[in-house]
Amino acid sequence: MKKLNYVINILLVLVVVSSCKKALEVDPISTITSASFFKTQDDITGALRGMYYNLRLSATSDMFFLGEGRSEVLTSAAAGTTGLDKYYKNTLTVSNPGPNWMSFYTTINSANLILKYAPNITFTSEAAKNNALAEAYTMRAFNYFVLVRSWGGVPIRTEPTESYDPATIQIARSSVADVFKLIKSDLDKALSLYAGNTPSASRSSWSKPAANALKADVYLWTGKVLNGGTADFTTALNALNDISSSDFTLLPSYSDIFSYTNKGNKEVLMSVRFQLLDVPANTGFNYWMNMAVRVISNVSPTTLAAIGTLASSPAENIMQIAPAVRSQFTTDDQRRNGTFYEIYDNSNNYVTSITTKGNGVVSSGVRSFYTDVMIYRYAEVLLLKAEAKNALGQDPSAEINQVRQRAYGSNYSSHVFVNGTQAQNDAAILKERLLELATEGKRWWDLIRFGQVFNLVPSMQGKSADLLLFPIGVTIRSLEPLVTENPGWQ
Repeated sequence: MKKLNYVINILLVLVVVSSCKKALEVDPISTITSASFFKTQDDITGALRGMYYNLRLSATSDMFFLGEGRSEVLTSAAAGTTGLDKYYKNTLTVSNPGPNWMSFYTTINSANLILKYAPNITFTSEAAKNNALAEAYTMRAFNYFVLVRSWGGVPIRTEPTESYDPATIQIARSSVADVFKLIKSDLDKALSLYAGNTPSASRSSWSKPAANALKADVYLWTGKVLNGGTADFTTALNALNDISSSDFTLLPSYSDIFSYTNKGNKEVLMSVRFQLLDVPANTGFNYWMNMAVRVISNVSPTTLAAIGTLASSPAENIMQIAPAVRSQFTTDDQRRNGTFYEIYDNSNNYVTSITTKGNGVVSSGVRSFYTDVMIYRYAEVLLLKAEAKNALGQDPSAEINQVRQRAYGSNYSSHVFVNGTQAQNDAAILKERLLELATEGKRWWDLIRFGQVFNLVPSMQGKSADLLLFPIGVTIRSLEPLVTENPGWQ
């Protein structure tokens, strides 16, 4: 990761020199290293902001394509594909591997800096220091969880990169077991440090409830994929029970969860904040810009009104929710209109669909794709709880029906879930997750966890299980000579 470390070093080592040629010929008169920078609580506060900014870079598109791009959810749209079909057609190669892991290690490095320097800094209170450390531990755990699900065993870095030393920077991959050992250890440390059991004020930074949701997610994965079994399912359920529901609720209107004017609402445990004025206009849009329309004609005034303000460049309709997925939403499910809108021309021919869930905000006549990216929200907590209970042989009906009550409203009586066999319940939970969480970057990992990739993803049928992991790719391996390629992609 030579290139990444080079960037990190630039950010961490600030050399103050005169702009004149003479000054360039003498030694720097002032050097600020990370050791000299991290002196006060404000420095750690700034470092936390930087850590969350780095997470936003990953959430702009990489987290979505890793977590959902290769599933059955997407297909091409009106404006072609611009190469994004490599995900849903599963035609990745080592030279065209999709996202790499650079941005995730940048965020991990930010967390490592905080974990190294915060303990020796005086804070206004011990609780404030502990909370900063808890957020950093949770962030590191989350990023390694993304990494291990995407690429399997990865290099483990728990110390910050502060200088270029090949002996410490260029390291081999650790085992999947060791990566999960670190993730679980970090979460245990984080949960012991959070002072309260409430979300952060903005619900866009880590908190104890969000860390418990992550813990449940982790243990459901290891329980199912790594054969952790009953012990892991029990740990997951306990973590979900530890989330105080007093501050969380399902919003009556599904669309309100993602509304730009309703950020940090009562359904959100943890999100990645995207905001106007954070970046220059028309830049920094997140992945939903690929599921909008910029040009449309030969449609009715009613359709134009439903679409609203068209997208602006660089947004383009280059992917949409696939027909086989759209057809699973019944017309009495409010999640249908809250997730997508189908466009037909004046001759009633289907044109394309847009994803209404991530339609961003219109300001000064321009649509900007700054819908927050959800990491965990209360509906998913309920469905994770249903999954854990079912894995333990318990009845998951209460949690599934809470989600359905909101979805179907007055028609809920036609959609009541009734407890069945474990296999039947798992199938229902997996489908409910599709309807509830479509385009939120969850589906590919859900399919792996439930063991349904080869049954439900047409482009994966008949392929090797080795291909469930992403290729590491030639770029990363050229920067990390000790890293080997994943089986099946050599």
